Amino acid sequence: MIAAAMAFSASAAAEEPITVLAFGDSLTAGYGLPQDQAFPQVLERRLADMGRNVKVRNGGVSGDTSAGGRARLDWMLDPKPDAVILELGANDALRGLPPEQLQENLAAILETLKARQIPVLLAGMMAPRNLGPDYVKSFDRVYPALSREFEVPLYPFFIGPTLSRPGLTLADGLHPNPEGVRMIVEGILPDVLKLLDTAKAAQVAR
Repeated sequence: MIAAAMAFSASAAAEEPITVLAFGDSLTAGYGLPQDQAFPQVLERRLADMGRNVKVRNGGVSGDTSAGGRARLDWMLDPKPDAVILELGANDALRGLPPEQLQENLAAILETLKARQIPVLLAGMMAPRNLGPDYVKSFDRVYPALSREFEVPLYPFFIGPTLSRPGLTLADGLHPNPEGVRMIVEGILPDVLKLLDTAKAAQVAR
């Protein structure tokens, strides 16, 4: 009886899903889309199709800046996820906020995740080119610099796949439509799989 109970417990533990917090703004939240077409839900289904037992939590808030994400981080980490996809900065750029503030806020978020031993994938953003070369240069170097400083993997441009061809955004030309979300998921998928392997190794070590 004891052996059977232990075997059942071990089996249940093995089947426990890895939880990933997709932490970001409207690009994560699924602005303008049915909830089941938002990035976290589409990513979760894609991983399930691959046989991966993963629960992706939607931690996106439309309109959020890096400062807003920093302010709400603590309660988003309860319950503690096994891994985080960090996608913030688009609204900082659209509002022309100082890249130094973006870097400071994202660094504070990464510091917290590091202290709590939560693996993270940093999803980068690029500034709109109409903001001028100085702003663009300062903004675009934030993500590679943070990746090096905190030794976290960087997916360079979260919405990059939606720029590959027309017809992948909503009428606003900014937010992905369902096909655009699917393209984003496919683009970031190899990096997410590496993140899951890191999270799984940490889960086993515990």
